[in-house]
Amino acid sequence: MMRIAVPLVALLAAAAVSAVELTDSQRAAIEERIAPSGEVCLEGDSSCGGPAVAASSGPRSGQEVYDTACMACHATGAGGAPVLGDAAAWADRIAKGADALHNSGLNGVPGTGMMAKGGCMNCSDEEVLAAVDYMVENSQ
Repeated sequence: MMRIAVPLVALLAAAAVSAVELTDSQRAAIEERIAPSGEVCLEGDSSCGGPAVAASSGPRSGQEVYDTACMACHATGAGGAPVLGDAAAWADRIAKGADALHNSGLNGVPGTGMMAKGGCMNCSDEEVLAAVDYMVENSQ
């Protein structure tokens, strides 16, 4: 016959927990302490209780996209990126034509630090093309 030893303290603790009756205010205090710190809401979900986030009024300008996404590399030359305004650094790239530059902006440049959309995954294709055009216009 096998005996399982259960410490008396564990048995008493289990009995005490099941015998405790909580008041409404104690229960509310416990629920408040263990409540989630936030919630995830999906667009269009009306059960979240907060105001709906306003939709974008349209695509961002090339300068806006540059200022928020592209300048990290194109203002410093990080990873060999041509710096905005440096005509010599842009000359060979511009000579390849707008289609080649747009393709590089959208798909990245293999072998360099330039990833697709310059890493701006919330940028639309139209916004990326506008940013490329902005950099070209300001680097000739």
